[in-house]
Amino acid sequence: MTFNEAVALQPMWVQIWLNVLFAGAFVLPLGFLIWRESRLAGVLTLGASVLAALATTWMYGQMGYVKLLGLPHIILWTPLAVYLWRQIRRADMPLWPRRLMSVTLVIIVISLLFDYADVARWILGERAPMAGTLAAE
Repeated sequence: MTFNEAVALQPMWVQIWLNVLFAGAFVLPLGFLIWRESRLAGVLTLGASVLAALATTWMYGQMGYVKLLGLPHIILWTPLAVYLWRQIRRADMPLWPRRLMSVTLVIIVISLLFDYADVARWILGERAPMAGTLAAE
């Protein structure tokens, strides 16, 4: 079963959330590239998101759909969230990239809340893959 097939087995709210997350982590940061002051933030956000997606896909192939899949987000997006917060507060940051970064930051932080909870649950012993996914079959 592919990762996308496993996601399709999730409740509808999870599927909707993953689309919102995609928009916040991959689409909105493209807008950062328009302004000189926010270009580095765009490159870093896109880079961290691509690396997290690749790592999550690789982990899924190794372990199935388990709660540990949030670990790449924690590793890459926690420092990114701090960086974006600092960029938003810069006096020389134009209004529109500040707005885009704010929306991206909110989406990433919400994702991190889920990720920290899921990884903590995995550490505490909840390691079974979701029923019907690759490693569970």
